[in-house]
Amino acid sequence: MPLPNRYMQLAPGPDPEQIPQIVNMIVEIPKKRRSKFEVDKTSGLIKLDRYLYSSAMYPGDYGFVPRTHAEDGDPLDVLVMVNEPTFAGCLIECRPLGLFRMTDKGDNDFKVLAVPNTDPIFADYLDISDVPKHFLREVEHFFATYKELEGGNQVVTNGWGDIEEAHAEILSCIERFETMQKRRDEDITQEAQRPLRRSSDAA
Repeated sequence: MPLPNRYMQLAPGPDPEQIPQIVNMIVEIPKKRRSKFEVDKTSGLIKLDRYLYSSAMYPGDYGFVPRTHAEDGDPLDVLVMVNEPTFAGCLIECRPLGLFRMTDKGDNDFKVLAVPNTDPIFADYLDISDVPKHFLREVEHFFATYKELEGGNQVVTNGWGDIEEAHAEILSCIERFETMQKRRDEDITQEAQRPLRRSSDAA
């Protein structure tokens, strides 16, 4: 199966030598929004998935690292700290700081916390320990409760991992994507090389 859209054709980072220290992130949901957008896997367009049932709003720009495959079957999620929201579809070069561990319906659904690499306000944010503790609690509370009013909330939060854990998760998700892509390419090649059955053979 070919890559479905332009967003997933982007590299995981602007410079392969700097991954996972600096990664690309595609914004799906801007900060302080209740409308949940996502990239349509077929068309590559930004589509409205749903509205959050509660009054909670995303505490940062939320999106994913392209060409990654997380354990939940989707690209790896990223929450970027920003002073003002960007827009859905925006490409941000960001620096990971830590990893928020959570499960959703029993599956790992980790979130990388990052900052824009070019924003001087966050120049001194080098690890999760540099992030204000109150902001970390805001993030925990948001993800622990944002699905409650939808019914059947099965989100379980498991605290924060440091920058090393975030880097390891990014590399793992990149490797998983590349492995799956290689298998898809091999399947396509094998299918193309399979001889066509003649109508006389099928009779």
